[in-house]
Amino acid sequence: MRLVIVTGVSGAGKSTALKVLEDAQYFCVDNLPIPLVEKFTALMSEIQEEVRQAAIGIDARSGKSLHELEAVLDRIRASGNSCEVLFLDAEDSVLVKRYKETRRSHPLAVSGRVEEGILLERKKLESLRAGADYIIDTTHLLTRELKEEVERIFVNNGEFHNLVVSVLSFGFKYGIPADADLVFDVRFLPNPYYVDHLRLLTGLDDEVYRYVMESSAAEEFGEKLVDMVQFLIPHYVKEGKTSLVIAIGCTGGKHRSVTLARVLYDRLKHTRAYALRLEHRDVGKDAARK
Repeated sequence: MRLVIVTGVSGAGKSTALKVLEDAQYFCVDNLPIPLVEKFTALMSEIQEEVRQAAIGIDARSGKSLHELEAVLDRIRASGNSCEVLFLDAEDSVLVKRYKETRRSHPLAVSGRVEEGILLERKKLESLRAGADYIIDTTHLLTRELKEEVERIFVNNGEFHNLVVSVLSFGFKYGIPADADLVFDVRFLPNPYYVDHLRLLTGLDDEVYRYVMESSAAEEFGEKLVDMVQFLIPHYVKEGKTSLVIAIGCTGGKHRSVTLARVLYDRLKHTRAYALRLEHRDVGKDAARK
């Protein structure tokens, strides 16, 4: 039997991951007490004709018995069952924002402050995170993208590295993204803004895309950018990096940056050994102001 332990910090997407597995015909149980995990697995193994895949949601609410989980999982593996740990994580600032938006209280926030609950929870889950088979950082992931990643690992059995690559277009006049790891300036490329019939369009429109990419400089830059990113990613994976934000900027974040972000995303998406997403931060800002 294949057993998946779904865990992580509260607010990072554990419930979403369990729902995806449930939809994929995994037998799912949330917040099962640690002393019952081994008994549950033994029971499921006895009825393998009916249950071949199961998932258990476990978090810091398990309390003092949480430290027993590692030994329990070792015994489960020794019994011949496949046991994998999926750990869901996110940056503290994003977790706080999610809690405020949903108006929920953190399960470990004794004083009522979400920040304190997150800090305490991280301490309790340190060893579990260190021994996880998969770590998905949901800081920059939409719910749809998280579902796709869980399906890729546990439904389609795809290759996985603990890295989410975000390709982000932006406008320099609105500021460089604070979370950018790599920043590329494409303001040297021909600007569609000065072409009357292209000014109100964006890099999402084929006319603008073709105009930018007809430039030999754009095509060469695109090739060199893809080559460099493909070189860097394995090194980031080896380093243990879980999130990589590649920001591509032009003046307004509407034409050139959007086009080159599309180019990079399209040429990377065929080698999906990592999560990949595309976002255009400022593409609609000029239109909104008008």
